[in-house]
Amino acid sequence: MNADYPEETTRASRSNKSSRGDQFSRHYPGQPVKARLVTLVDNPLITFPIVVATILLLWEGLVRWQQYPNFILPGPATVARKTLALAMDGTLWRHAQVTLIEILLGLGLGVGLALLLGYVLGKSRLLERVIAPYIVASQTIPVVAIAPLLVIWFGNGLLSKVLITGIIVFFPTLISTIVGIRGVDADLHDLMRSLRASPSQLFFKLELPAALPVIFGGLKLSVILAVVGAVVGEFVGANVGLGFLINLGRGILDTPMMFAAVLTLVVLAQSFYAVVSIVERYCMRWQK
Repeated sequence: MNADYPEETTRASRSNKSSRGDQFSRHYPGQPVKARLVTLVDNPLITFPIVVATILLLWEGLVRWQQYPNFILPGPATVARKTLALAMDGTLWRHAQVTLIEILLGLGLGVGLALLLGYVLGKSRLLERVIAPYIVASQTIPVVAIAPLLVIWFGNGLLSKVLITGIIVFFPTLISTIVGIRGVDADLHDLMRSLRASPSQLFFKLELPAALPVIFGGLKLSVILAVVGAVVGEFVGANVGLGFLINLGRGILDTPMMFAAVLTLVVLAQSFYAVVSIVERYCMRWQK
């Protein structure tokens, strides 16, 4: 009996499997095509222009079909011309700059207080039972309802807009911080204490890295709400800002101006969200 028979049998089996695989590829050519389509869809450089172009085409088609006047629904070209005109004469930049300052200061105030208080409440369940009901009750009051009061008390300048923005971004970051701190594994706490870790080492080496994924989830929501808070404050009382520009356009029936201000707000919100996502990837690179 040939001693090489098992090896020859193995080779023949591999050859048969290879031929069956080739036959499968010939009979099912859609499999690699599907994989390529998934790769294309996952690429934002390809999908984003397609989605934007589709929205613009549908928008333009609706305006032409219904023959809307500009004060009801202007076309994309009209909005683009108005946005360019406002940008060229400096109007758009002047109002956007004020809104940007309000957003940044409101984020710094609201997020800073939320992180500090969230850590304290996350570490102490007794304090949470005492303070949390009042915080939740304060959040049941719509910001739109208290915004006029803040404008009356602090004027229609920068301070009232910063306070409104800080109030609206406070709660999401607070809750995410409490949940993140509470989610740290108790066994890891015991391990760090057994190694005689200092409070600062316990915070920077364990608690903060473990809570960051949840905290960044709250931050992403907060930066979007910050734009809403600044605009709400400008709606109530302001003489400058993108919210004021929207109110001005509504008063004089300049709908293209309103669209230009709204699109600028969208760009601001997306930019803040992208910055937070970049910082998150940098801070969470250890997860990989």
